Amino acid sequence: MAIPIRRGSVHRRRGPFDLRRTTFGFALIALILAGGGMALRAAWRSAGRHPVAAVLVIALLLVAALLVLRRRRRARRIAETVTEAAYGIVDAGLAELDAAEAARAEQRPEPPEVVAHPVDYAQLDPYAFEEAVAELCRRDGCADAEVVGGAGDLGADVVATAPDGRRLVVQCKRYGPENRAGSQDLQRFGGTCYAVHEADIALVVSTGGFTEPALDYAEQCAILCYGPEELAAWSEGGAPPPWVAVEESAAGVSAP
Repeated sequence: MAIPIRRGSVHRRRGPFDLRRTTFGFALIALILAGGGMALRAAWRSAGRHPVAAVLVIALLLVAALLVLRRRRRARRIAETVTEAAYGIVDAGLAELDAAEAARAEQRPEPPEVVAHPVDYAQLDPYAFEEAVAELCRRDGCADAEVVGGAGDLGADVVATAPDGRRLVVQCKRYGPENRAGSQDLQRFGGTCYAVHEADIALVVSTGGFTEPALDYAEQCAILCYGPEELAAWSEGGAPPPWVAVEESAAGVSAP
């Protein structure tokens, strides 16, 4: 017994749904409908002035409608042809837009490569140095870091709130390589950083480094000391910020 073979649909399968293509297609159809509406409006106004011509036009439209009804299949083919032509126009326009955008993208210059250079903090003036330290604090999470140094600052040049809520108080010493911060500098800061400024973390940053007595005093009073090497490592990302370094140091001390 012969098995009947179902013939495939004669209609071409449509591709996947394309939002942009469909949107442009509807826009094109809307323009066509708008043009047709304007033409009918003009014809209606003309009919008021020329009634005989209007009657003839209406008769022609009726005849055309009858012919369309008698030839539905042909009308559907015509409609499909018009639709495909409209989509073809849309596809061609989209292809032109894509090609133009690709050409513009090729002509755009490449953004210049940003090269980070180490900051020579020793070359900054004292106020610029304080601003640079405050910016380091802001970069690493202390959004409210600000410079407060000046006459009557009682040793605090930069104050900030660490990401975990602790208060950071910084004294900045922009010294030359032959002028190191001494124990008297640390003692003056140690007398105010906790009692007056209520610091949770006290930090002294010196571009000239520290003397041994100053480091001994700082260790006794739990004051962090950042010399040129520590400052460069912090600035260039080679070391964690001071408030993280304090936690790591405390964890190392408390470990058995």
